[in-house]
Amino acid sequence: MREMSLAALAVVSLALLGCAGNGTSEAVATLKADPADVIAAGAVLPVDGVTSSGQPDEAALEVYANSGYAAVIDLRTEREPRGMDEKAVVEGLGMDYVLLPIDGSAAINFENAAALDKLIDGYDAPVLVHCASANRVGALLALANVSDGMDDEQALEYGREAGMTRLEGAVRRILDDD
Repeated sequence: MREMSLAALAVVSLALLGCAGNGTSEAVATLKADPADVIAAGAVLPVDGVTSSGQPDEAALEVYANSGYAAVIDLRTEREPRGMDEKAVVEGLGMDYVLLPIDGSAAINFENAAALDKLIDGYDAPVLVHCASANRVGALLALANVSDGMDDEQALEYGREAGMTRLEGAVRRILDDD
């Protein structure tokens, strides 16, 4: 699903952003979306069927539902506060809620990346994948892309675009050991 090269990703992103500038769409169109930007725009477009994000609130989740998203995949652990009953809100908006708890850098591995990839691939419509900041999302997407055959450096760049920050070192160590 995410075998698109970074060059193609950039072209798609620029094309979508160009549409926004022409008045045909005001939707947020980046791999990593800031919840406040999503709310302000009132619409969001996925990149390759996925949008990553930090913790969304109810208003952002409503925009995702209205933008045709099928599911919200939550990488936060059960003990992390969300400010709402996220499962109830998501399901009340007609989307699936999937909890895939990723607890720190020890849970950043190819097994969890494959589990996330399988969840994403299970939907024919866009999905939102979030944690607190999108750091875990980006790290797992980078590893998933390596598993899908993407070059390590391209996968790391994809991970950064999806929100990976502090976990890049952990991902690099995993790639070095692979």
